[in-house]
Amino acid sequence: MTVWTLGEIEAALRASWSADTCSPDDVARSPWHPDNPAWGHCDVTALVLHDLLGGELMLGEVWHGAEQHGYHWWNRLASGVELDLTRSQFVDGQQVVGARPVARPPGPPPRRLREYQMLRERVAARLGPLPSHA
Repeated sequence: MTVWTLGEIEAALRASWSADTCSPDDVARSPWHPDNPAWGHCDVTALVLHDLLGGELMLGEVWHGAEQHGYHWWNRLASGVELDLTRSQFVDGQQVVGARPVARPPGPPPRRLREYQMLRERVAARLGPLPSHA
């Protein structure tokens, strides 16, 4: 079994984000740019982290003023520590509210399958073979 540090996992994920792994829903609001690399990557990042570390997937609503801007995903580890590697994408005063744990659907994510697979492959190229999703 391979052991990675959290720093190695985070660096591999951050180096793997790009326009082609960004959520199309978020790109419709604002294009992906390397100045804000976490933009549009919360769901696929949370899933890859879940593959690696287990725990729970967390989901909250993103609001900017009185307007909902979608949803935000992150992880809660078995220890209870919450890990959100994409929180930095919120640079315009957005707020994440209504946090709740959600069950991971069985199998790969159908809506973002291509982006999830690309992100997993890029992270694996940096870290080595990854376990199958939890």
